[in-house]
Amino acid sequence: MRFHLAAIMDGNGRWAAARGLPRLAGHYRGVETLRRVVEAAPGLGITDLTVYAFSSDNWKRPAEEVGGLMGLFSDYLEREVERCAREGVRLGVIGRRDRLPVALVRDIEEAERFTQDARRLTLRIAMDYSSRASILDARRGVGLDTGVPDVDLMIRTAGEQRLSDFLLWESAYAEFWFTAKTWPEFSVEDLREAVAAYSRRVRKFGGLAYSDGLAMDSGRGAGVAAVEDAGIDTVVSR
Repeated sequence: MRFHLAAIMDGNGRWAAARGLPRLAGHYRGVETLRRVVEAAPGLGITDLTVYAFSSDNWKRPAEEVGGLMGLFSDYLEREVERCAREGVRLGVIGRRDRLPVALVRDIEEAERFTQDARRLTLRIAMDYSSRASILDARRGVGLDTGVPDVDLMIRTAGEQRLSDFLLWESAYAEFWFTAKTWPEFSVEDLREAVAAYSRRVRKFGGLAYSDGLAMDSGRGAGVAAVEDAGIDTVVSR
């Protein structure tokens, strides 16, 4: 069963500022959180993980921070590609590539080639990404099919409760889980709590739940089944 988790990794800069550190230090700490989440995800039944790393609107940030982020992305790909291949993690990047540094695009392409046969977890990193732009491109017939499945669970950190132009189409029936913790503070236990909370929800997809007279499975999505297969306790309210 497929279970697609999406995460808006918010609060890196705020975490750093609260500690008197440069914003980029928060982004580096956020990479450590991502590494822990990627390692834990398959054990929680997660088969697809899509993370929001850099939106198309983030180009508005100071040039120093943007340049640092581009370097951080390259560093992450170079450091993690062998680990990902070894642990069955397939890497992919969604979003525009024509505005990214040429060296970073090469790193992306190499990481995608190197991990293309991995099947345990698909990790998609959204870079220079705008969901509205993707939808408009598709309407014009110039957009590409990214192969991103519907989102089952969307997590956002740092107390914000909005999508911020992330996977708008794919999140039509997503469940949401919010936390006041910043992304650098987000732990594997927080991830487990979010997945457990998701597993207790009834997903109707516009129809009726079994409590309204339908069969029990009508309110369960494939993501819930994946969580159950992973051994996470599930409760569906009657």
